[in-house]
This record gives sequence, structure tokens and C-alpha cells, in this order.
Amino acid sequence: MDTAHISRFVTVPVPVGEAFRLFTELPGDWLPPAHTFIRDPVLIAMEPWAGGRFFERGADGTEITRGTILEWAPPGRLVVTWRIGPGWQPVRTDENASVIEIEFRAKGPGISEVVLTYAHLDRAGDFGAQLRTAIQSQNPGETLQRYADLAERHQNRV
Repeated sequence: MDTAHISRFVTVPVPVGEAFRLFTELPGDWLPPAHTFIRDPVLIAMEPWAGGRFFERGADGTEITRGTILEWAPPGRLVVTWRIGPGWQPVRTDENASVIEIEFRAKGPGISEVVLTYAHLDRAGDFGAQLRTAIQSQNPGETLQRYADLAERHQNRV
């Protein structure tokens, strides 16, 4: 059983509530195009409740669930399953999904720290080691850097 968690973080120049909003309402703006399951998705969204989906939709209406929202606690916390499997392909159920815990912490006036903690990577079987290596390879990583860039663009709007 894999009990080790991996955390990655980024500091962004927006208040916690705005940091949460940008992360949950604009995932299509921060998710790297190479990380989508559907080529050129027309929508990447999170349903804003526990039990909701984090999903992609293609132009033809095809939908792929990236994960399930396990905890929706604005503005400080979000927990979602991560349905990634061998070959970086989606897994169909949460049974084989790892978990990402996202915490939004105030670090000063108008400054937030966003921490992603990856857990249960062992659920991906042998692919879990590849996931662990990819996550540990850089901080904050492409996804969090794109998110930080998004927050930077929005800082003057709040």
C-alpha cells in the first residue's frame, strides 16, 4: 500500500476566494492541452458540489470524466479523484483513481498559496511509479505554472 503523499505548491497574487474560483471555474485555462483526454475539448469543467464531476466535453458531445469531486469546501479546500492510468489514459471508475487534495491558504493580503497533494498513486498499479516520477520531477510543474500565470492575469480584476 502506498502511503506516501507528494505535494506541489504555487503562490499566486490573488485572495484565497479568487484563487479557488479561478481553479474551479477555469480549468480549461490552466490544464495543459497535452494533458487532456479529448483532443481540442470544447469544455473542461468542474461541477461545484461533492459528487460532481471534473470532466471534458468534445465538439461531438463526447464526455470523459477526469475525476469525481470528493470534497467541495470553498474557499479553502477541494478534493478530487484523478482518473489517470497506464499510458496516461483515463480510467473509467474511481476505484483505480488516485486522489488530489487542493488547499488554498492565505499567505498575506491578496496572496494565496495553492497546494496540491497527490495521494493513493498505488491505485494506478505499476503505472503509479511513473506518476510519482512525473509529479516529483519539478515544482510547481506545468499545470501549476499555467494556473499561476492565470492568477497573475486576473490579479488586477479582483
